[in-house]
Amino acid sequence: MRILSLAVLGGATVAAGPASAAGTIDITIPRLAVAEYHRPYVAIWVEPTTGGPARTLALWYDVRKAGAEPGTKWLADLRAWWRKGGRSLSLPADGVSGATRAPGTYHIPLPADLRPGQYTLNVEAARETGGRELVQVPLAVPARAARAGGSHELGAVTVAAR
Repeated sequence: MRILSLAVLGGATVAAGPASAAGTIDITIPRLAVAEYHRPYVAIWVEPTTGGPARTLALWYDVRKAGAEPGTKWLADLRAWWRKGGRSLSLPADGVSGATRAPGTYHIPLPADLRPGQYTLNVEAARETGGRELVQVPLAVPARAARAGGSHELGAVTVAAR
Protein backbone atom coordinates (compact mmCIF):
# COMPACT_ATOMS: atom_id res chain seq x y z
CA MET A 1 0.00 0.00 0.00
CA ARG A 2 1.17 3.53 -0.77
CA ILE A 3 0.52 6.11 1.96
CA LEU A 4 0.72 9.65 0.66
CA SER A 5 1.04 11.42 4.01
CA LEU A 6 1.94 10.69 7.61
CA ALA A 7 1.81 12.91 10.64
CA VAL A 8 3.85 13.03 13.78
CA LEU A 9 2.01 13.93 16.99
CA GLY A 10 4.09 14.48 20.09
CA GLY A 11 6.98 12.60 18.54
CA ALA A 12 4.93 9.53 17.58
CA THR A 13 3.59 8.67 14.14
CA VAL A 14 -0.16 8.18 14.01
CA ALA A 15 -0.46 4.58 12.89
CA ALA A 16 -2.79 3.46 10.16
CA GLY A 17 -5.44 0.91 10.92
CA PRO A 18 -5.48 -2.46 9.21
CA ALA A 19 -5.15 -2.20 5.46
CA SER A 20 -8.25 -2.69 3.38
CA ALA A 21 -8.58 -4.00 -0.14
CA ALA A 22 -9.67 -0.58 -1.35
CA GLY A 23 -7.14 1.84 0.17
CA THR A 24 -6.80 4.36 2.96
CA ILE A 25 -8.19 7.83 3.63
CA ASP A 26 -5.85 10.31 5.32
CA ILE A 27 -7.61 13.23 7.02
CA THR A 28 -5.76 16.21 8.45
CA ILE A 29 -7.21 18.34 11.21
CA PRO A 30 -5.12 21.52 11.24
CA ARG A 31 -3.83 23.29 14.33
CA LEU A 32 -5.66 26.62 14.51
CA ALA A 33 -4.36 29.71 16.28
CA VAL A 34 -7.58 30.80 17.97
CA ALA A 35 -8.35 31.98 21.50
CA GLU A 36 -10.90 29.25 22.25
CA TYR A 37 -10.24 25.93 20.50
CA HIS A 38 -12.60 22.98 20.60
CA ARG A 39 -11.93 19.74 18.78
CA PRO A 40 -14.21 19.43 15.76
CA TYR A 41 -16.97 16.92 15.26
CA VAL A 42 -16.16 15.09 12.01
CA ALA A 43 -18.27 12.87 9.76
CA ILE A 44 -16.74 10.81 6.94
CA TRP A 45 -19.00 9.11 4.41
CA VAL A 46 -19.17 7.92 0.81
CA GLU A 47 -21.98 8.25 -1.72
CA PRO A 48 -22.23 6.58 -5.14
CA THR A 49 -22.03 9.27 -7.85
CA THR A 50 -24.91 7.57 -9.68
CA GLY A 51 -27.14 7.92 -6.62
CA GLY A 52 -27.95 5.62 -3.79
CA PRO A 53 -27.64 5.57 -0.03
CA ALA A 54 -24.75 7.23 1.77
CA ARG A 55 -22.50 5.05 3.91
CA THR A 56 -20.96 6.53 7.06
CA LEU A 57 -17.37 5.37 7.52
CA ALA A 58 -16.49 7.30 10.68
CA LEU A 59 -18.10 9.77 13.06
CA TRP A 60 -15.99 11.61 15.63
CA TYR A 61 -17.96 13.33 18.39
CA ASP A 62 -18.04 13.68 22.17
CA VAL A 63 -19.04 10.08 22.85
CA ARG A 64 -18.54 10.39 26.63
CA LYS A 65 -20.68 13.48 27.19
CA ALA A 66 -23.88 12.48 28.97
CA GLY A 67 -26.64 14.21 30.84
CA ALA A 68 -29.09 16.87 29.72
CA GLU A 69 -26.95 17.83 26.70
CA PRO A 70 -25.29 14.65 25.41
CA GLY A 71 -22.57 14.81 22.74
CA THR A 72 -25.05 13.69 20.10
CA LYS A 73 -27.00 16.93 20.48
CA TRP A 74 -24.62 18.82 18.18
CA LEU A 75 -24.33 16.18 15.46
CA ALA A 76 -26.96 18.08 13.47
CA ASP A 77 -24.28 20.79 13.04
CA LEU A 78 -22.69 18.39 10.56
CA ARG A 79 -25.45 19.53 8.23
CA ALA A 80 -24.63 17.69 5.00
CA TRP A 81 -24.00 14.37 6.79
CA TRP A 82 -27.09 14.84 8.95
CA ARG A 83 -29.30 15.28 5.86
CA LYS A 84 -27.72 12.33 4.02
CA GLY A 85 -28.63 9.86 6.75
CA GLY A 86 -26.96 10.86 9.97
CA ARG A 87 -30.25 11.58 11.70
CA SER A 88 -31.37 7.97 11.16
CA LEU A 89 -28.13 6.40 12.42
CA SER A 90 -28.43 4.63 15.76
CA LEU A 91 -25.63 5.96 17.98
CA PRO A 92 -23.11 5.01 19.09
CA ALA A 93 -22.60 2.99 15.92
CA ASP A 94 -20.20 0.06 16.33
CA GLY A 95 -17.08 0.53 14.22
CA VAL A 96 -18.13 4.06 13.20
CA SER A 97 -18.44 6.22 16.33
CA GLY A 98 -15.35 7.54 18.04
CA ALA A 99 -14.06 10.42 20.11
CA THR A 100 -13.10 13.80 18.66
CA ARG A 101 -9.49 14.08 17.50
CA ALA A 102 -6.74 16.58 18.24
CA PRO A 103 -4.93 18.33 15.37
CA GLY A 104 -2.97 15.84 13.28
CA THR A 105 -3.38 13.37 10.42
CA TYR A 106 -5.53 10.28 10.84
CA HIS A 107 -5.80 7.19 8.65
CA ILE A 108 -9.06 5.38 7.98
CA PRO A 109 -9.20 2.22 5.86
CA LEU A 110 -11.75 2.15 3.08
CA PRO A 111 -14.09 -0.77 3.64
CA ALA A 112 -13.00 -3.94 1.85
CA ASP A 113 -16.62 -4.57 0.82
CA LEU A 114 -17.01 -1.25 -1.03
CA ARG A 115 -18.12 -2.25 -4.53
CA PRO A 116 -16.11 -1.12 -7.56
CA GLY A 117 -17.41 2.13 -8.98
CA GLN A 118 -17.38 5.90 -8.70
CA TYR A 119 -18.11 7.59 -5.38
CA THR A 120 -17.83 10.92 -3.67
CA LEU A 121 -15.89 10.85 -0.42
CA ASN A 122 -17.23 13.49 1.96
CA VAL A 123 -15.46 14.77 5.06
CA GLU A 124 -17.36 17.34 7.10
CA ALA A 125 -16.16 19.15 10.23
CA ALA A 126 -17.98 21.47 12.61
CA ARG A 127 -16.40 23.09 15.65
CA GLU A 128 -17.97 24.86 18.63
CA THR A 129 -17.19 28.59 18.45
CA GLY A 130 -15.62 27.81 15.09
CA GLY A 131 -16.74 27.12 11.59
CA ARG A 132 -17.96 24.33 9.38
CA GLU A 133 -16.36 22.82 6.34
CA LEU A 134 -17.18 20.10 3.84
CA VAL A 135 -14.43 18.63 1.64
CA GLN A 136 -15.44 16.34 -1.22
CA VAL A 137 -13.03 14.06 -3.07
CA PRO A 138 -13.89 12.00 -6.17
CA LEU A 139 -13.26 8.38 -5.24
CA ALA A 140 -12.82 5.48 -7.64
CA VAL A 141 -12.89 1.91 -6.34
CA PRO A 142 -10.54 0.14 -6.77
CA ALA A 143 -8.89 3.15 -5.17
CA ARG A 144 -6.69 5.53 -7.09
CA ALA A 145 -4.75 8.32 -5.45
CA ALA A 146 -6.86 11.47 -5.00
CA ARG A 147 -6.57 14.59 -2.90
CA ALA A 148 -8.51 17.70 -1.91
CA GLY A 149 -7.77 20.34 0.66
CA GLY A 150 -9.84 22.22 3.16
CA SER A 151 -9.41 25.89 3.83
CA HIS A 152 -9.97 26.30 7.57
CA GLU A 153 -11.52 23.49 9.66
CA LEU A 154 -9.96 20.70 7.60
CA GLY A 155 -6.57 20.30 5.99
CA ALA A 156 -5.70 17.78 3.28
CA VAL A 157 -8.00 14.84 2.60
CA THR A 158 -6.08 12.19 0.68
CA VAL A 159 -6.98 8.77 -0.69
CA ALA A 160 -3.99 6.44 -0.79
CA ALA A 161 -4.27 3.65 -3.33
CA ARG A 162 -3.42 0.06 -2.54
